[in-house]
Amino acid sequence: MAERLFVIDELPKILGGELYQGPGFAEREIRSVIIDSRDAVPGCLFVPLKGERTDGHLYIGEVFSRGGGIALVDRAFWNGQKEALQAYAAQHRGAFVVVPSPLKALQALAACHLRGRKAFRIGITGSNGKTTTKEIVGSILSQEAPSFMNRGNLNSEIGLPLSAFEIAEDRRFAVFEMGMNREGEMDVLTDIVRPQAALITNIGTAHIGLLGSRAKIAAEKKKILLALEKNRSGYVYENDSFFDYLKEGVAAQVLPFGEKTTPDFGGAADLGLDGYLMHWKGKPLRFPLPGAFNLRNALGAVSLCRGLDISEDAVRSGLEGVKPLFGRGQIFRGNVTVLQDCYNANPDSMSSAVDFLRTLSWKGRKAAVLGSMKELGDESLQAHRDIGVQLRDSGFAAIFLFGDETEETFRALGEGHFAGLARHFTDFDRLGDALQSFIAAGDLVLVKGSRSMALERVTEIIRRGRV
Repeated sequence: MAERLFVIDELPKILGGELYQGPGFAEREIRSVIIDSRDAVPGCLFVPLKGERTDGHLYIGEVFSRGGGIALVDRAFWNGQKEALQAYAAQHRGAFVVVPSPLKALQALAACHLRGRKAFRIGITGSNGKTTTKEIVGSILSQEAPSFMNRGNLNSEIGLPLSAFEIAEDRRFAVFEMGMNREGEMDVLTDIVRPQAALITNIGTAHIGLLGSRAKIAAEKKKILLALEKNRSGYVYENDSFFDYLKEGVAAQVLPFGEKTTPDFGGAADLGLDGYLMHWKGKPLRFPLPGAFNLRNALGAVSLCRGLDISEDAVRSGLEGVKPLFGRGQIFRGNVTVLQDCYNANPDSMSSAVDFLRTLSWKGRKAAVLGSMKELGDESLQAHRDIGVQLRDSGFAAIFLFGDETEETFRALGEGHFAGLARHFTDFDRLGDALQSFIAAGDLVLVKGSRSMALERVTEIIRRGRV
């Protein structure tokens, strides 16, 4: 059985809410927190959130019918639907905690839960590489002591607090990926986590369409460093153009990481798709994730963990044992080898992926399936054009572009007299047909685009042997 998180009588005081209990209500302990009615089980607390398409309050009846007996409810919704909600509570012996905002209540509960845990809290953010860096840090720390890291990329104002409830009482370290795509979101996340160590992977152009400029992105990311107390440490990539700005006015010490500054790093031999042979503390180790961007993530993780006095053996074992997550540098080998990096895409990560494939030694042909990069706002047209310019001299045998935005990439390729095959599609079935006509045994295919493009479908076509 899951650990007890709260007793229902604690909630009104924590949340500034009011408790309503239906006749016969007896379930006092909360052992999980959910926002999806399909996850309802006895002992859960349902937090109804209002989204673009629906309102979680409409699913309270389903939660109760599935065995869940406690739900938060927005005060305005309660005032308008009080009789119906009280009928639900009477029918299912349920209870409500009426709050001003279920989302803010979720965040407050997560913060309260974290304060009651002993785990040392680490926050990781950045425009690119934060999920992978979190995984590397977590891999290292778990070799040293029981550790936690938020699943996947549950890193938002909703995902992060939900993940916080999963921290068991015996965890010594807790690693949080902290993402943001709007001004002020990092304030919310740092208030929940209150990190005791932090790392910024880089300041890039992800979500620049929502924030407006790299300077504004840097200002938001900096908040993770400003949240650190004076005797703590934060880490920033040594060559980041915003390094001095990120360090300025921060009470904690801000230290660089990278090829020149990560302690005891002695260089690395590039093994292509097999990662790197790193030299650390005078001995070799195999780091399995390919690409210079992943090597940089590893160096950030090493700097942070050594700053926490993590043992050499734990660092070495953690680096060698890390595995890629879905859509982040996954390699599928077969007659056709696929490098699937389709969980997200922005100008920095797209450029890095293209450059990695271009410089990679490979006996067969190289091809790329590239999807649109989203959330770039006014920067979108130029960003997609720049990728097209970069691709002109890539040496790829073929480039397949998918999505409305990539039409500008296709245009830039044509203007530069790209020597290979270049095709643009807005219909996925036609893209699939074109791939099947072109791809052959021995090819290496890069698959990259923003999450909404769902380009893992390309990998599925290739792995099913349809090409």
